[in-house]
Amino acid sequence: MKGSCNCGSVSFNVSGKVAALYQCHCKLCQKQSGSTSNTATIVKESDFSWVAGSDSISHWQKASGFTSDFCKHCGCPVPNRLRESNYYWIPMGLVENVDIKITTHLCCSSKANWDEISDGGIKHDDMPPSLDNFIKSLQEHHAEK
Repeated sequence: MKGSCNCGSVSFNVSGKVAALYQCHCKLCQKQSGSTSNTATIVKESDFSWVAGSDSISHWQKASGFTSDFCKHCGCPVPNRLRESNYYWIPMGLVENVDIKITTHLCCSSKANWDEISDGGIKHDDMPPSLDNFIKSLQEHHAEK
């Protein structure tokens, strides 16, 4: 799987099979995306590599730990490490020609009033309390399929 920002300055590869997409509906992701949510996949650090442009990435972090990494040329959100974990959050709008379904919705209790979550994915009202345990359980769940 390959991806890049709008201007092409930042590009990356993901090796291995990507099993699922996660959609976060929190207010921060709504503002970051300018839409209802942020749709992404989560991959192990060992399956992720920058091809070009890591020096073109700006980083913003809120006191709560929420981060936003983006191309400093076009403003496009780009992959970022999930806090202190060994996983990357990959915004799927950066990737073309991938046929993967959304399996998990996060922070559904804060979704926009005009947002309709219609698919059959797992729905969490908030972010699970332990991000590391959540990531591990998702990876284990998808490895079983």
